[in-house]
Amino acid sequence: MGSSIAVALVVSEYPVIAIAPISSDLQHAPEHIQNQLRHCQELNLLNAPIGSYFANINLTENYEELKKCSVVIECVTEEEDIKSTVYTEIEQRVTDSTTIGTNTSAIPISQLQKHLKYPKRFLGIHWAEPAYATRFLEITCGKQTEMDTAKRIFQIAHDWNKEPTLLRKDIRGFITNRLMYAVYREGLALHEKGIAGLEELDKAFRYDVGSWITLMGIFQRMDYRGIDACATALKNLFPLLSNCQEVPRIMKDMVEIRAKGIHNLEGLYSYTEEEGHRWDKAFSQFNKDIYHLADAYSNNSN
Repeated sequence: MGSSIAVALVVSEYPVIAIAPISSDLQHAPEHIQNQLRHCQELNLLNAPIGSYFANINLTENYEELKKCSVVIECVTEEEDIKSTVYTEIEQRVTDSTTIGTNTSAIPISQLQKHLKYPKRFLGIHWAEPAYATRFLEITCGKQTEMDTAKRIFQIAHDWNKEPTLLRKDIRGFITNRLMYAVYREGLALHEKGIAGLEELDKAFRYDVGSWITLMGIFQRMDYRGIDACATALKNLFPLLSNCQEVPRIMKDMVEIRAKGIHNLEGLYSYTEEEGHRWDKAFSQFNKDIYHLADAYSNNSN
């Protein structure tokens, strides 16, 4: 996802130094980034030729280049030992006041702060994929994060064309994952009990929630529907919802066969290679449509 973040920043007219610590990544990065910039062009996100944006990305393996940076965002594999090594490399080069962020969605920020010499300037900067075509950005403070640092990134994020959230207390999963995995738990519980199939669950979420959530969010939806009706539904439904703390059997089965969905054509659904390509294409087009639709209606919720 690092290249996607680099493109998001450079499209927002920020010069980028992109470190590729693995030589093979550096070799393939230029083509990958130019493909993403072409996608940005299709989304009408560019005000200049692709080449001018690409010229503002310095691709390198040399951590010394980070000396010029006021903000550094780590985006490596979700393994704490590897992240710790990267933080050491970064802190050896940058100034004491440089903000260091992590794109982690799984490891608590406070836990990662233990690996930094100056933990006060460290925080979570969590993007959605593709970073350049979504308005989501989640900023999370660890126990030692200075609030001024977090507020500064929150303000800068608007220059990145984001609608950021600021989480002042570090909790596992942050905001988005905690909400989404609550939905996954309930949906998979209904599936395990034979109450609904995956297709029925997806249709219900796609054609109900999907028809209003970009405009309203979940709590403005309550205001729109009526607080009394929602309070009654909560009272009646809460005792019936799943509180299971085990990974559902179907997910364990997917892990055992190393299913990766459309990426290896094995997942909760079955796919042909053509269907996998169609999903990629459809998601790209949808990102274009929803990005501009969200912008068109943003004044309605501000």
